[in-house]
Amino acid sequence: MPSEILDINDIKNLVDTFYGKIRKDDLLGQIFNDRIQDRWPEHLEKMYRFWQTILLEEHTYNGSPFAPHANLPVGKEHFSKWIEIFHHTIDELFEGKKADEAKWRAGKMAEMFHFKIQYYQNNSASPIS
Repeated sequence: MPSEILDINDIKNLVDTFYGKIRKDDLLGQIFNDRIQDRWPEHLEKMYRFWQTILLEEHTYNGSPFAPHANLPVGKEHFSKWIEIFHHTIDELFEGKKADEAKWRAGKMAEMFHFKIQYYQNNSASPIS
C-alpha cells in the first residue's frame, strides 16, 4: 500500500527499488553498470543524500549532479525510460505531496540533463566539472 515519503528510510526504499529496476533494464542497465561498476554502494549513498536534500530539505548532499552524466552515451529514449521507471517506482511505493514533487523534480532534471548532454554531444564545448 503506497505511503507518504516522510524520512530517510523512505528515501532509501525509493532509491534502492528504483536503481534495482534500472540495473536490470534492457536499455539502461548496461549504461549504469558500465559507468558505476563495483561502486554501487557509493552511488546509492550519494543518491540517498541527493533525494534527502531535495525532498526532505535535510541538506546532506554536496556536489554538482550534472557533471558525472555529461559524457554518457544517452539520448531522449534513455531519459524517457528513466522517467518511466522512476514514476512507476514512486506510484508503486508512495503517494502524496512529496511523491508528486519527486516525480516533478525528476522530470525537470531529466529534461535539463537531456538538453545539456545533447548540447555537449553536438558542440565542441566541454562541460565544467
